[in-house]
Amino acid sequence: MSAALVNPAVLRSEVRLFRREPGALFWMLGFPTLLLAILGSIPAFRETDPAFGGLRPVDGYVPVAVLLGLIVGGIQAMPQTLTGYRERGILRRMSTTPVRPSALLSAQMLLFGGAALVSALFALAVGRLAFDVRLPRQGFGYALALLLAVLVALALGAVISALSRTTKIAGAIGSAVFFPAMFCAGVWMPVQTMPDVLARIVGYTPFGAAAEALNQAAAGHWPGWGHLGVLVAWTVLLTAGAARWFRWE
Repeated sequence: MSAALVNPAVLRSEVRLFRREPGALFWMLGFPTLLLAILGSIPAFRETDPAFGGLRPVDGYVPVAVLLGLIVGGIQAMPQTLTGYRERGILRRMSTTPVRPSALLSAQMLLFGGAALVSALFALAVGRLAFDVRLPRQGFGYALALLLAVLVALALGAVISALSRTTKIAGAIGSAVFFPAMFCAGVWMPVQTMPDVLARIVGYTPFGAAAEALNQAAAGHWPGWGHLGVLVAWTVLLTAGAARWFRWE
């Protein structure tokens, strides 16, 4: 994203508006960490489990909590906001001013991408401080996998925004995508506990590949190039689709 596309005034305005949305703040920043805290408070989740490769279930759920915040932001929060702006004619009016609609799109991506990263830091901090979950041993690989996961979530959100004429449609599409995304990320069944065939299939989805990459980096290994490649491929395809289908009015 070119720095020329980022308008500081627009970004500050969007940040102020975002801070006035307690629901979005909770679901993006609070809910993933709260879920991790609830699961970690279960005694059985703090005991080693062969299904998790000798780790504790709470160790396996930290990457899940990390992914959950960006899924909420990219798939549900951002499309609702952008579609609402289009529905109310805000984007059309902006196109007649020196501030281009692209500046608003850039601000939204920075805002929700930044919120997703903050949510990830919260989950990592709570996992470490409350449940003694080790920090990722391959820090650079973990950061790379997380960045690609944020990008693919934003690209998917942009596609949902492009295909939705109204906020109701954006909400419906977002909900239809949200639950499969959570499943692939491992909310109900962490990827490492899935049967081999299911895990291989899930590994070709954006958030399944992200979960695998984060797990590998957390264990101290470089994320598999196959999983990183899946994330890059999905990001490119979704971004191309969003650019083709997106309309300002």
